[in-house]
Amino acid sequence: MKLSLKILRFFLATGFAVFTAGVVVVAAAYFYIAPQLPPIDRLKEVQLQVPLRVFSNEGALIAEFGEQRRTPIRYEDLPQTVIDAILATEDDRFFEHPGVDYQGLVRAVVELIRTGEKRQGGSTITMQVARNFFLSREKTYLRKLTEIFLALKIERQLNKQEILELYLNKIYFGQRAYGIAAAAQIYYGLSIDELSIAQVAMIAGLPKAPSTNNPISNPERALERRDYVLGRMYVLGFIDSDQYSRALNEADTASLHAATIEVQAPYVAEMVRGYMVEQFGEEAYSAGYRVYTTLVGKRQDAARAALRDGLLAYDRRHGYRGAVRHFELAADAGEEDFDSLLKENKSIGGLLAALVVEVDGQSARIYIPEQGYAELDWEGISWARSYVSVNQRGAELKSADQVLQRGDLIRVEALPEGRWRLAQVPALSGALVSVNPQDGALQALVGGFDFYQSKFNRATQAQRQPGSSFKPFVYSAALDKGYTVASLFNDAPVVFDDASLETTWRPENYSGKFYGPTRMREALTHSRNLVSIRLLRAVGPGYVTSYVQHFGFRPGQIPKNLSLALGSGTATPLEMARAYSVFANGGFYTEPYFIREV
Repeated sequence: MKLSLKILRFFLATGFAVFTAGVVVVAAAYFYIAPQLPPIDRLKEVQLQVPLRVFSNEGALIAEFGEQRRTPIRYEDLPQTVIDAILATEDDRFFEHPGVDYQGLVRAVVELIRTGEKRQGGSTITMQVARNFFLSREKTYLRKLTEIFLALKIERQLNKQEILELYLNKIYFGQRAYGIAAAAQIYYGLSIDELSIAQVAMIAGLPKAPSTNNPISNPERALERRDYVLGRMYVLGFIDSDQYSRALNEADTASLHAATIEVQAPYVAEMVRGYMVEQFGEEAYSAGYRVYTTLVGKRQDAARAALRDGLLAYDRRHGYRGAVRHFELAADAGEEDFDSLLKENKSIGGLLAALVVEVDGQSARIYIPEQGYAELDWEGISWARSYVSVNQRGAELKSADQVLQRGDLIRVEALPEGRWRLAQVPALSGALVSVNPQDGALQALVGGFDFYQSKFNRATQAQRQPGSSFKPFVYSAALDKGYTVASLFNDAPVVFDDASLETTWRPENYSGKFYGPTRMREALTHSRNLVSIRLLRAVGPGYVTSYVQHFGFRPGQIPKNLSLALGSGTATPLEMARAYSVFANGGFYTEPYFIREV
C-alpha cells in the first residue's frame, strides 16, 4: 500500500512539474513572441488582390486582367451549405473554440509522439487566417506558437463571421482561384448560390491540397475528397441521408470556365489595360479596379460583325489561296486522329479549323472539332476560284476537287441554318471606329480581324494616307478663307513642277475625264482631283496645314505641298473619326475618350 502511494505521489509530482514547466515555457514564449505580433486592425483594412475588370457603358464585362482571380463575398451572402461544408472539412468546432482547438492540438501532439512525424497540424480556421495573412508556411515549432498566439489575438478583436469571411475570400482553391466565389465560377461557371451540395463539397475539399485534390488535373482523387467532405457533412448533421445519397451519386461536371465575356472588345480592353498600368503601375492588376468604358455593347457587336463580314467578302472577291496545309490520312483514320491533327488550330475571327475527309462532285464532307462531321455544299465552295493576283482570279470552278482534297486543313465559316462555307483568314485587315460627335465618347472600336492573331491596333496605331477622305478639310479651309460653294475652278489638265516633289506631277481625275469650269460644291460631291489641287494652290498649302490643326491633325502629319489635296498625309482611323466629328458637331472640336469611370 505504501509503495502504491509513493508511486502515485511520484507521478503526481512529475505531472505537476511537467505541467508547471509547460506553463512556464508557454508563458516565456508568449512574452517573447507577443511584442512581435502584428496589429490585428490591419485585417479590417486588408486589401485583397482582386483583378482589374473592364466593362462596357452598360456594365457588361469586356475583360479581366490579373494573376489572381478573386471575387470577394460578404459573410451574409454565403449560403449556409457553403459554411457547413467548409466547417465540416476544415474546423467543425469553429464556432465553439476561442481560436485554438485544444482537442485538435492534443490529437496532433499524440500523433507526433506515436509516429514521430507531424502529420496533423491541429490548425483551426482562425489559425489559417493568421498564417495566410501574417506568417510564412515554414513548419517550425516557433512559427506554430506564433500562429497560436496570433489566432487568440484575432479572436479577441474580430467576431467569428468576420474571420470566416476573411478566410473564404483569401484561401487558394487552385487554378488561379483565390476565394470561394472565384472557385465557383472557375470550376463550374456558376455563382456561389447556384452550386449543388456535391459541387460545394468538391470546392470545400480543395484548400487542403489544391493541386492534389483538383477536379481538373486529378479527377479521381478529387472525387474521393468530395465524398469524404460529404461524409463529414452527414456525420455532423449538416445534410440528411437523402441529400447525402443524391450528392454521392451526382456526376461531377467541373471544367475550367473563363470569366464570362459579355462584349467582345479586346482592342479597347488593351487600351484600358495600358492606361491603367501607366496611371497606377503594377497595382492596377491587383487592387480591384473596375473600369467602365464608353463602349455601347450593341454598337460594338455591330462594328465587329461589319468589319469581319467586309474583310471576308473582300477576300472572297480576290480568290482562294488554297488549304492551310495537307495531311496524308490513313484509310481507317477516325475522329480521335482528326482531333489530334487539329488541336493546335484555334478559331481565328470566328473561322474554325476543319479537315476534309471526303470530296464528292460539288460537295465535300468535313470534320470540325467539337462540332463533328458536316457538309460543304456547292454554294459554300463555288466562290473559291484560285487567286492569281490582286486583280485576277482563276477560271470558274466545275467541281469541289479543283480546290479540295481529302486531308486538307481548311477554315470554314458558319452560316445560318447549320450550313458552312469554305473560308480563309483574310490577307489584309482593317479597323472600324464609332465616336459620339457631341462629347467624343468612343462607342465602338475594332482594331483588326482578330486581336489574338494580331494585337496591332489599326484604329489607333495604323498611320495611313487618308486619300480623298481628306478633301473636305481642304474645302473647309477654302470656305474659311472666303471662298463659297459656288466658287468656280477649272477642271482641266495641269502639270506641276513643284520643288518639294521629286518629279514633274501630272495629276488626273479618277475617271480620266475633264469637266471644265466646276463649282466647289460639285467638285467635292464628285471628288474631282484637279479642282481640289487648284483649290489648294489658291488657298495655299501653308494656310491649309495650319487650318486643319483645328480638326486635331498635327503638323508632322501634313505635307506642305499640293499632294495634300489628294490626302497624301497620314492619320489613324480614330484621328479621321475625330476630325469628321467636328463637322457633325456643328464646328466644335471634341477629344475622343474611352473611359467613363474608374
